[in-house]
Amino acid sequence: MIKRLFIAFLICSIFVQCARRGAPTGGPKDEIPPVVLRADPPQKTVNFSKDRIRIYFDEYIKLNKLNDQLVVSPPLEQTTYIISPQSLAAKYIEVEFLDSLAPNTTYTFNFGESVVDNNEGNPFSYFSYVFSTGATIDSLTLRGSISDAFARKPESFVSVMLYPIDSTYNDSVVFKNKPLYYTNTLDSLTEFTMPNLKAGDYLLTAVKDVSKNYVFDPSVDKIDAVQHVITLPNDSLFQLSLFKEDIAFDFGKAYQAGKQRIGFGFKGSDVITIELNEVVGDSFASVVSRDRKTDTLYYWFKGIDTDSLRFTLRHDTLSKEFTYRVRKAEPDSLQLSFEPKGALHLTDTLKLIANTPIKQFIQDSMQLRAKDSTLVPFTLAQKGMHELQVLFDVFPNEKYQFDLLPGAVTDFFDVQNDSLSTSMSTKSRVDYGNLSLRLANVPSYPIFIDLTNEKEEIIRSVYVKEERGLYRFAYLLPNKYYVRVRIDENANGKWDTGNYLEGKKPEAVYHFPPLLDVRANWELQEQFILE
Repeated sequence: MIKRLFIAFLICSIFVQCARRGAPTGGPKDEIPPVVLRADPPQKTVNFSKDRIRIYFDEYIKLNKLNDQLVVSPPLEQTTYIISPQSLAAKYIEVEFLDSLAPNTTYTFNFGESVVDNNEGNPFSYFSYVFSTGATIDSLTLRGSISDAFARKPESFVSVMLYPIDSTYNDSVVFKNKPLYYTNTLDSLTEFTMPNLKAGDYLLTAVKDVSKNYVFDPSVDKIDAVQHVITLPNDSLFQLSLFKEDIAFDFGKAYQAGKQRIGFGFKGSDVITIELNEVVGDSFASVVSRDRKTDTLYYWFKGIDTDSLRFTLRHDTLSKEFTYRVRKAEPDSLQLSFEPKGALHLTDTLKLIANTPIKQFIQDSMQLRAKDSTLVPFTLAQKGMHELQVLFDVFPNEKYQFDLLPGAVTDFFDVQNDSLSTSMSTKSRVDYGNLSLRLANVPSYPIFIDLTNEKEEIIRSVYVKEERGLYRFAYLLPNKYYVRVRIDENANGKWDTGNYLEGKKPEAVYHFPPLLDVRANWELQEQFILE
């Protein structure tokens, strides 16, 4: 009896284990992209005259980020066709044309990676549909790659455009005309291929088309162009390097920023002369300062009582007249603040910031003390109308207190400060890291050596007029940094970008490839060969 029970128990256990091993798991994950079954009319149809295209797939598909991924070449206005379905899953894509197509033209609908299967989202990468309204399909191809003249990483979704060079061509076509042929680079890709082209002479450009309107807007877009005529057929691999032009100067709006302050907005250079076209007395005074964050000049005034003010603004050969009606507004009152606050790093400069223009200051009414209450010698330097820099030797493991007695600072309106103080502390030298950098193969001097964070924001920069061999960045906060070298080819003290109409390329920029890990109490030594 016991033997029979044991055999029965054993058989049940075997069945249970078999059942567990055989439980359904849903099968392997689908990783196969959709497959085109047929198209109506077929791919590469010539003498196309229909008003609709349908492309059928072997499974349900969706269109994902179609506006970003779809490229139609030559470009068509989005109001001239409808693509469906876009919000539902279907086994087809339909393109319905609402207007006539150009004659004898090869059209390409490149869907990028927008076509994905409904269940797993597997993309049908680089799927395109080609047809011609003429008797042949254009078959030439142009290839190239995109980089950035300034940034370490190139932009994604860059528009590559071809303009025919014919009797109507001029350099301004990129500002107002759509290209004849068009493609773009996809996300994370820098190479481009432009197929189905016709033989001829062309202008080749690349634009980061922010507005997606197929034209170049210098205020927001980056651009580059091949300087010579491109003749197809051509087997060359073309390299384009995008740059952002300096914004062309333009006068902005005028507005009343305070009771005795007028704001003048502008674009581009701030070299502007502001003239008041009013009869003023001896008590009148005015100063001009720039906003610290926005492209605005402030005209501060006192000693005049009027309902309106007339100004003339001048920039180079440009001028503009402003008549401004003075309205009631709150007066600007003196407010002082310190930067930085709390922690003072060993390479920092203590700054005293005023919201109104500083007219005068008295250093004897200011005191800087260390943690043992001893006086610390310092000097003051005024930077612009709103900033005083407190210059002194900053030591590690120290605490400082900076005090202003009443009347230490007087502003433009003859308002003086009340008592004010700030406290700061410094870290130990071992809390910082250091970077020693040697450069090789530098094409010319002067140069800028930039130390940036991972977002390519400058943390520290030095301007070097001649070769020194070793460059040291001391007292760096532990972090990860990139090194960048900008060549000041015309030695004007700044890095100059390019200009499309002038055929001017940006000054050279070199990026040190590795991301440097600067650690506390550590000396990092690197050699950067520019190439």
